[in-house]
Amino acid sequence: MTSDAVRRVQSSNPWEDTFGFARAVAAGDRVLVAGTTAFRGDVLYGEGDPYEQAKVAFTSALEAIGEFGLGIESVIRTRVHLAHARDVDAAGRAHKELFDAVRPVTTLLVVEGFVDSRVLVSVELEAFRGAVDS
Repeated sequence: MTSDAVRRVQSSNPWEDTFGFARAVAAGDRVLVAGTTAFRGDVLYGEGDPYEQAKVAFTSALEAIGEFGLGIESVIRTRVHLAHARDVDAAGRAHKELFDAVRPVTTLLVVEGFVDSRVLVSVELEAFRGAVDS
């Protein structure tokens, strides 16, 4: 794969510069979106609310694939990382509202925690840039 086949986009997340990563990378027919939380700049949306954090995080991740001309119908995989098992239903409800018609494969994990203890949810997406079958 040549370097021309890979494209990276950044967001306003300060961690991207701190750790040296891209918000999303397109390589071949795939677009991968890094772990995304409900932070927009320095503001955490939905503090204390896992449902709202999941919705905001997924919306930000979808905006990242939008940089490549893709929409929700292109999403083939999601990953949801939760700080607490008690938040499974709330995050699952947000996922269903967004992805029910698309039905990507998904993995839901409970992790030990996040760098900022106010973060309850982090999400990742993978999208496909080729033809989509029903």
